[in-house]
Amino acid sequence: MTSTTPTIDPAAVAPSHMRAPVPVQTRSERFTSTDVADFPAVTGREVMWKYTPVARLTELLTGELDGSPYTVDVVDAPGVTTSWIARDDVRIGAAGLPEDRVSANAWTAFEQALLIGFSGDDAKEATVTRASLGATARAAHTVVEIAPGARGTLILQNSGAAHLAENVEFLVGADADVTVVTVQEWDDEAVHVAAHFAELAEGARLKHVAITLGGSIVRLNPSAHLAGARSDAELLGAYFADASQHLEQQVYVHHDGPETRSRVTYKGALQGEGARTVWIGDVLIGPKAVGTDTYEQNRNLVLTDGARADSVPNLEIETGDIVGAGHASATGRFDDEQLFYLQSRGIPEEEARRLVVRGFLFEIVQQIGSPALQERLQAAIEAELAASVVAAG
Repeated sequence: MTSTTPTIDPAAVAPSHMRAPVPVQTRSERFTSTDVADFPAVTGREVMWKYTPVARLTELLTGELDGSPYTVDVVDAPGVTTSWIARDDVRIGAAGLPEDRVSANAWTAFEQALLIGFSGDDAKEATVTRASLGATARAAHTVVEIAPGARGTLILQNSGAAHLAENVEFLVGADADVTVVTVQEWDDEAVHVAAHFAELAEGARLKHVAITLGGSIVRLNPSAHLAGARSDAELLGAYFADASQHLEQQVYVHHDGPETRSRVTYKGALQGEGARTVWIGDVLIGPKAVGTDTYEQNRNLVLTDGARADSVPNLEIETGDIVGAGHASATGRFDDEQLFYLQSRGIPEEEARRLVVRGFLFEIVQQIGSPALQERLQAAIEAELAASVVAAG
């Protein structure tokens, strides 16, 4: 009789904490779970946390969160409804699942989800405002269900005090064409960490606009899954960071269906000691996404010494049959030619610098499509600029 000694892989029998991690080969392979206990402690060395001041997020990472319903103010329109739904509702989790510990902590803790229904093919605008969350560490979950063929604009307005971890899901029905604007004008001490997940059906079009002006730390990570054929996602963002303010966005676009299109454009300005912005843009073109057309870009304008902007675009392509794909990133100070042009026409240097910043950020704001909101945001940016003198570059 011949006996064979089995080959044993030492890594397979080693304790879990001693096993070497398997590298994630593509963006879509990141671990996901709705249970915070499934995520290890965050050290700040992880790829998704290495730019974030994790020491200032301890309560959202490891603490118990208040997941009870909260007060929302709704300026609605025909076809727009709001209600609270139970955790076991089939729509919860349909757009995406947590990839990080804060998102999972929020998912573990929320008691009910805010459901925003959006239907009707007539153009409409609705605003949902949160302004009284308070400073208690809180979890929230929102599902925005956009019916097939729906049209209009939904504004998610955030202000006041907050210490918030949340997940927001957008279920975009076939042939819908909607704009979602999320505005962060929190108090100076507020902390807000959010994951936005969008699932687009066939022929759906989503414009997602993130405007961030207030808060101590705001980390808002939008992702769009273009699952349906000919779906279209436009992800836009504008942000203005002042001294000691940390504003971060990690954008992910997954082209999955055929003949899909995406455009990602984020622009930010920074001024003051310790002002920090982070933008990471991941685009994945899957093997079935033939005919994809995609482009992403991030531009940052550093106005003073002591400010720092990090910008990291990434592009993965798993099929050669595409229309086009590209990315761009630029961080710098004022364009001397622009300043010279304005000053040569009698505009003082300080005002010329403000005009440059205003035009730089307004390029994003003016694409919202809501005149009243655009005017209000322009005034808010003007106030940011007026709060301190824009120093020479």
